[in-house]
Amino acid sequence: MRQEPLSVTGGETLASALRRRLEADIADGRLDPGTRLDEQDVAQRFGVSRTPVREAFRLLASDRLVELRGRQGAVVRSIGVHTLIEMFQVMGELEGLCARLAARRASPRQLERMTAIHARLEAAAESGPDLFYDVNQEFHEAIYEASCNVFLAEETRKLRNRVATYRRRVTRMPDRIRDTIREHAEIMDAIAGRDPERAHSVMRSHLTLLGDNLLDFIAAFE
Repeated sequence: MRQEPLSVTGGETLASALRRRLEADIADGRLDPGTRLDEQDVAQRFGVSRTPVREAFRLLASDRLVELRGRQGAVVRSIGVHTLIEMFQVMGELEGLCARLAARRASPRQLERMTAIHARLEAAAESGPDLFYDVNQEFHEAIYEASCNVFLAEETRKLRNRVATYRRRVTRMPDRIRDTIREHAEIMDAIAGRDPERAHSVMRSHLTLLGDNLLDFIAAFE
C-alpha cells in the first residue's frame, strides 16, 4: 500500500487530522456506506501508529459517520431510507436558515463569489455529475460563509457530510442537474434581493425531496 502524506494543521492532533481525512473520503464517496475500516490498513496508509487511528475512529463515531463494532472494527455508517428523508428535511431547514441570514448579511464580495461559482456550475453541467457536485458544494459553502454565523455553518456542514454520499445520488437523478441550476439562480436572486423569507423558502425546497423526486430517490435507493 502506497503511503499518503498526512498534513497536520496548527493545533491539530494526529487523530483529528486522520478524522478530517477519513471524513473527506466518506463525504466524497471514496468510502461507501458499509465499508469496513481496518486499523492496521489506515495506520499503514498514513504512516502512523494504531493509537491515533483508534481515536480518529472514535471521533468519527461521535459524529455518527461510522459505527464501532467491537472486534469487527469501524464500519462506515449506512442510513435507512426513512431516516435519510428526515435528515434531508432537517438539512433543508439548516441551509434555509443559512440562506435567510445571507440575504440579510452577505457582503458585495460574497455576492460576487456566489455569482462566479454559479457560472462555473453552469459550465460544469456538461462535465458529468461528479465535477458538478464538487462545484455545487462550493456554492453551498459560499452561502454558509455569507450567513456570518460560524456555529450554524459548522452544524450544517456536519449534517451535510453525513448525507454527502446520498446527495451525490440525488445529483445523478434525471434532470437534477438542470433543476439545480434553476433553483440556485432563484436562491441567488432572493439573497441578492435581500429577501430573507424567500431565500429560506427556495433553499428549503431545493434541499427537501418532494413529490416525484422523492419517489424516484426511494426507487433508486432501494
